[in-house]
Amino acid sequence: MGTYGYAAPEYLATGHLTAKSDVYSFGVVLLEMLSGRRAIDKNRPSGQHNLVEWAKPYLANKRKVFRILDNRLEDQYSMDVAFKASTLALHCLSTEPKFRPSMAEVVITLECIHDSNENRSANSHSNDAPRMRTADNVSSKRSATSYPRPSTSPLYA
Repeated sequence: MGTYGYAAPEYLATGHLTAKSDVYSFGVVLLEMLSGRRAIDKNRPSGQHNLVEWAKPYLANKRKVFRILDNRLEDQYSMDVAFKASTLALHCLSTEPKFRPSMAEVVITLECIHDSNENRSANSHSNDAPRMRTADNVSSKRSATSYPRPSTSPLYA
């Protein structure tokens, strides 16, 4: 059974899980990471209890997306990277499964976001780029290829 707040709309309607249902759930988790909020939080003001319903209108708007981003992440990302990540979340949260990316496409998009963030930090030494310190800036030894794939992870051995 799907967890309330993470379950895709088609699962709630039919009870059938698919790979696209997992993509929707990942979109909820990504949105939680971006916003610092839980998927369902009854302690929030009315209209903000369900994270997806509250955040969706902001995700596609480059000028408004920062209203949903976690203040604790402030200055740890570029505006471009934040918008790319929020756009990915929005695609994962599409109501229609056919409009969601595959998980392979999600991985490729995340790798591109990571690479563009690394390139930006390596090429940007001026104050005109709106970003601050990140873990990647502090430890430049890490690269995109250093992340283990599930097939090589010790957890799957």
